[in-house]
Amino acid sequence: MRNELTSSAAVRTRAARWAVRGLPGAALAAMIGCAAFAQSESSPHVKASSPEEAGRYLILVGGCNDCHTPGWDRSNGRLPASEWLTGNDVGYRGPWGTSYAANLRITAQNLSEEAWVQMFRAAAGRPPMPWLNYVTMHESDLVAMYRFLRSLGPKGAPAPQAVPPGEEPRTPFILMVPQQPARTP
Repeated sequence: MRNELTSSAAVRTRAARWAVRGLPGAALAAMIGCAAFAQSESSPHVKASSPEEAGRYLILVGGCNDCHTPGWDRSNGRLPASEWLTGNDVGYRGPWGTSYAANLRITAQNLSEEAWVQMFRAAAGRPPMPWLNYVTMHESDLVAMYRFLRSLGPKGAPAPQAVPPGEEPRTPFILMVPQQPARTP
């Protein structure tokens, strides 16, 4: 009986020593986990009644319709959401060639939520899309935009493919190169 108590006490002692040695690592892991959670919660992001409503708001204030919705400017921003974000065949021409605003409704239908977020994190697209503005955007906001786009469903056709520098586009385009005035005062 005494050997059982002695060995049981030895096991408890070893377990206590192991726990104490592991305590700093566990505490560090807990602090990192809490810090990561606190950081994401303290980062600016939109709160709304649903992710789709947050996405709608972000699309509007982010100016996405300015380029991705044909006729947005002529409608004074009054097109119904059913017409939003179908891409544009008017190009943006600059030193990078000619790029087109994608049909975001089709893009969102063809990507997973994770792939959508990664696309914005990579910031690998062409101008004039303000990719660098989205790199640090809160993930919940990117997901909200994605979910809003998905809720609209697919509509329209893909935008034209980008045209390399030096090649002439076959569609109308906006020249995105600073121009010098004819006369300088």
